Amino acid sequence: MDDDWLIYRGVGAPDPDRIRRLPPPPPWRAFTGEPLPDPAPPVDSSSTRRLGTRVGAPPAHDAEALRLINAALYLRRPLLVTGEPGSGKSTLAHAIAHELGLGRVLQWPVVSRTELRDGLYTYDAIGRLQDAQLAEREPRTPESIGAYIRLGPLGTALLPAERPRVLLVDELDKSDIDLPNDLLIVLEEGEFTLPELERAADRPGHEEVRVLTDDGRRVPVRGGRVRCRAFPVIVMTSNGERDFPAPLLRRCVRLHLDPPRDERLASMVRAHFGAGADERHLDLIARFTREDGDGELRPTDQLLNAIYLSQAAVRSDPARREEIAALLMRPLDTRQR
Repeated sequence: MDDDWLIYRGVGAPDPDRIRRLPPPPPWRAFTGEPLPDPAPPVDSSSTRRLGTRVGAPPAHDAEALRLINAALYLRRPLLVTGEPGSGKSTLAHAIAHELGLGRVLQWPVVSRTELRDGLYTYDAIGRLQDAQLAEREPRTPESIGAYIRLGPLGTALLPAERPRVLLVDELDKSDIDLPNDLLIVLEEGEFTLPELERAADRPGHEEVRVLTDDGRRVPVRGGRVRCRAFPVIVMTSNGERDFPAPLLRRCVRLHLDPPRDERLASMVRAHFGAGADERHLDLIARFTREDGDGELRPTDQLLNAIYLSQAAVRSDPARREEIAALLMRPLDTRQR
């Protein structure tokens, strides 16, 4: 495949210079937020844990998947990733951040009660009221309103940095019916307002307020509005438990991931257990692949668990090794067996 145009190549080795080769966005996806100081991206230990530390991240995907991932990067569009549990949907966000040197992945796990504001910011009104009451009884300098505001993962991702952040919106299909529609305007416009700061923006000393980010940094927000500059790399995952509205789908690049098999599976084993681990545990890999072909769902972490136990506890006992594999490589089923 001619990969000269690819920014993300899925090779696992960090290459942060490649993000600088990303051309300007299409005119309809250009954003004009006034840039903040762009510090070194925060280290993401969770990416190392997910991807493996021995050989680097596994080679990610086939040619079609790589083209779709890079299309999302070029077009500054969210990537909507579907697939069975264990197919590597969430890991993809960490692989992109690791390879392109984009720092810690901002993670927004979605549940049925999740609202758009949960991802944008939180405002501790009760804490501010309590501090105001204490200030009336004892001399103290009142805290700025920014001390009670923390940007969520989506809000942090939309800060006007020169380099994009990676945002993982995990299991969007578990959300309330309104959340996908509520996301539309924010994803299209690349900005949002904080009404608490917007109301105070006309007061002297409140034109710029420093707030806490999801990373734990303090950053300035002017006029109560956050407007992005580099649109974040957004990976939204779905297990297919519901359909999404057409307006959301047309704003996304859609990618379906099959469970890792063959070289992808072998390279994943090497990444977690070292060079040659796929050959040493060929029997477990073969059993996992064979049993996975019977139509029952088996996520990849079952194989990794079996390999770990075979190394840690049952090195010299083939019968015990087979017993462990049988116990751990059961198909996913919510019914009691």
